[in-house]
Amino acid sequence: MKRKLLWTVVLLMTCYTSLRAAHIRGGELSYKYISPGTTPNTSIYEITLKLYIDCNQNAPGQLETEVPITIFRSASNTEDQTIIAPMSFENFIRYDPNSNPCISNAPTDVCYRLRYFTKRVTLPNIPGGYTLAWQRCCRINGIQNVSAPSDSYGVTCVANIPGTNVSGVADAYKNSSPQFDPRDAVAICYGSYFTFDFSAIDSDTNSVGKLTDSLVYSLCEAYNGGGQGNSWPNVPNPNPANNPPYYPIDYSGGYSGSSPMGPNATIDPKTGILSGIAPTVEGQYVVKACVSEYRNNVLINVHHKEIHIRVSDCIPLKARLEPDYSYCDDFNVTFRNEQVNPAGTMYIWDYGDGSKRDTVFNADGMVRHLYTAPNDYTIKLKVILAGQCFDSTTTIAKVWPGFRPAFTWRGSCVLNPIQFEDRTTTVYGAVSKWRWDFGDETSSSDASTQKNPSWRYSTTGFKSVRLIVESDKGCIDTLVQSNVEVKDKPTITLAFKDTLICSNRPVQDTLQLQASGFGVFSWTPTTDMLFPNTGTPLVFPDRTTIYRVSLNEDGCVNTDSVKVRTVSFVTLDAGPDTTICLTDTIQLRPRSDGLRYTWTTTPAGSPIDDPNARNPLVSPTGNTRYEVFAEVGKCNTMDNLSVTTVPYPTSIAGPDTTICYADTIRLHGSMIGARLSWSPMNTLSNPLILSPFAWPLRTTTYVLRVTDTIGCPKPKFDSVTVTVRSQIHAFAGNDTSIVINQPLRLSGSGAEFIEWWPSNFLSTTRGSNPVALLTDHFTYYMRAYTSEGCYADDTINVRVFKTKPDVFVPNAFRPGGTQNNVLRPIMAGISKLSYFQVFNRWGQLVFQTSQPGYGWDGRIGGKLQDPGTFVWVVKAEDFLGQSIIKKGTAILIR
Repeated sequence: MKRKLLWTVVLLMTCYTSLRAAHIRGGELSYKYISPGTTPNTSIYEITLKLYIDCNQNAPGQLETEVPITIFRSASNTEDQTIIAPMSFENFIRYDPNSNPCISNAPTDVCYRLRYFTKRVTLPNIPGGYTLAWQRCCRINGIQNVSAPSDSYGVTCVANIPGTNVSGVADAYKNSSPQFDPRDAVAICYGSYFTFDFSAIDSDTNSVGKLTDSLVYSLCEAYNGGGQGNSWPNVPNPNPANNPPYYPIDYSGGYSGSSPMGPNATIDPKTGILSGIAPTVEGQYVVKACVSEYRNNVLINVHHKEIHIRVSDCIPLKARLEPDYSYCDDFNVTFRNEQVNPAGTMYIWDYGDGSKRDTVFNADGMVRHLYTAPNDYTIKLKVILAGQCFDSTTTIAKVWPGFRPAFTWRGSCVLNPIQFEDRTTTVYGAVSKWRWDFGDETSSSDASTQKNPSWRYSTTGFKSVRLIVESDKGCIDTLVQSNVEVKDKPTITLAFKDTLICSNRPVQDTLQLQASGFGVFSWTPTTDMLFPNTGTPLVFPDRTTIYRVSLNEDGCVNTDSVKVRTVSFVTLDAGPDTTICLTDTIQLRPRSDGLRYTWTTTPAGSPIDDPNARNPLVSPTGNTRYEVFAEVGKCNTMDNLSVTTVPYPTSIAGPDTTICYADTIRLHGSMIGARLSWSPMNTLSNPLILSPFAWPLRTTTYVLRVTDTIGCPKPKFDSVTVTVRSQIHAFAGNDTSIVINQPLRLSGSGAEFIEWWPSNFLSTTRGSNPVALLTDHFTYYMRAYTSEGCYADDTINVRVFKTKPDVFVPNAFRPGGTQNNVLRPIMAGISKLSYFQVFNRWGQLVFQTSQPGYGWDGRIGGKLQDPGTFVWVVKAEDFLGQSIIKKGTAILIR
């Protein structure tokens, strides 16, 4: 009778997730083999679910005291049983922002409430083993590497117990899953170098206490699980869990299970340390690590840990350089710290060549240094922040300039191998390693490490070939050439496909045909030909002949042809005589079948850009005869043409000038020509005469256009700009009143210069602010003018009261009348009006002002008031600073 072996499982579940229902931040599902069961063929395992919960979560309804864990038979994915694991204890894991003073803006929200749920179970030993699962919905919203909305995804945490049928490992079921280190409260700063410890400890040993399992780490896909529905299995916390297999969540653009924090962060397969450059966007990132257990080199289990890693907007201090650098272009090299440090960081560089150290404070510590000799230099970098934070590192800089990658290839036929040849040059050392990628889209083995390899392509088209080449001095460079063309026939390149030769016996030309390509050439016909089996045969036909060339590349053949036309004489027509405007350039266009040309001029020396061009550009300085000599081999002929030059007409618009606003000026143009016109025309008296009147209201440029009738068809232009000064707004000031012998300072404006008259009683007649001392009423005239003589006039009337400074207010006024229609104060000797107020008989303020000359028009809210008596109050200040306060009444008359 067979005895069943039962298993008792310890299940530790760590799935770092942020679940909306329970604010879960993670967990790990694992098991521990305890001993054989009390019945045959059974084992005892201890199952533990370790949950990481938001530290701020205190709601009793969201802090479970027990969790369901479902056990499935792996061979059929059917449920074996579901156990309820009670909570055993809890503690808190926090990151202390004060623990590292060298991190600016350290995070304060990295905290986990760690709860353990443990249950022992006895299971039969079965061949296929077991799958353990726990599920929950839903994750938090806004996870950076999960497709939106991220709160629509749940989580599934799994563990696998191997069965008895693991090949080569009879005792695989006697296994305990690795235990991850729970020190997860760390500060990870965006865009900066970081490390996160995913290392685990495996406790499995053999009979003599020696560890038997080896661990290999990788990043893997996080599973979805649970749902937002009301019926099983689409419920937030399914019990039992859904049957395997489980499916991954959807990652957002650029992220994946194997690259959950971008391409710059990877996990060490031996140590389990996740390191690299953190993403540049702060927030939560779902990361899942898988550790593979090998026993006797056989994979027996893959263990999982999923976690939300918090990327914060902090900035750490770190001296970080790559392990080594190769500088193979020149001696002028650049160094920088491989991450940005907090503002104010001091970088101290030692270049390893005995030169002076450099100290810089820029964001990434970038420096440039000029070495004087090639060598491998030890670079030392020290970073200091605020005199209390320090870090340092070293690296090797391989400075061996003069390394230039290059390669060539021969062949182009799809049927034959293409031969590649390395042409890399180096000043120091020698090329030692080659890595070729031939860009063959039909093969995954299109690579080579030979110096000069060959490759046979199976498809035509342009191939992108890459060569990574390395020297024994550590120089590495990559060259990509995307113009390697593979054709169904070899490429024939002809220098020309149609040409002329002279065949006029006894004059007979010999011509060299020119074809290039990879393979064996043959030409037909071979009559009148020398060297027919080369790419450059000599031919001398006496009639027009088509020569066909064949290129054979190891059985792959292509053909082409060259037409050699023969002539017994050269046709040439230099072109008709012509007339142009003097100083113009024209292109000569002879009609000819010549192959070579030579131009000469009479008189000699007339400008010609290329005397051997078929269509040269010429700029004759006078009447010129151009002679052309055309050749086809030994046949030649000559012809000529004459170019007559006619001077351009003359246009002189006159000098620029300035006028006053609204003024008129006569333009004074001159010309040598037949016809003229001015533009624009709308402000001219007559645009067809040399001296029209102009009255622009704004600055205007007038263009004089002159044409002729003696051979030059082009007009000549000249222009004159009439600058119009802005309109002058002269203002001598508002009419005013003063008291006798009171000094009055006038205030004029409008232009750069001011003049007053008459000069009576004035301190000066020039300037904006003369002082008048009057004894009676007086009127002054003011002129505001510019340096060009533009001016405008204004006046100011001054009434003189033979009293002390005072304010007078009429005792009656008639709104709408022709006189005395506004109630306003009249000020004599007053420098400032503080206020003028008017009240009705109920004490309501109906009007007030502090501006001299303003008054009440008898309306309130636009409505004219009924006749009656109104009270006024006025306060003013004289030129000596004395206050005057008066009040009285005025009658509104209708």
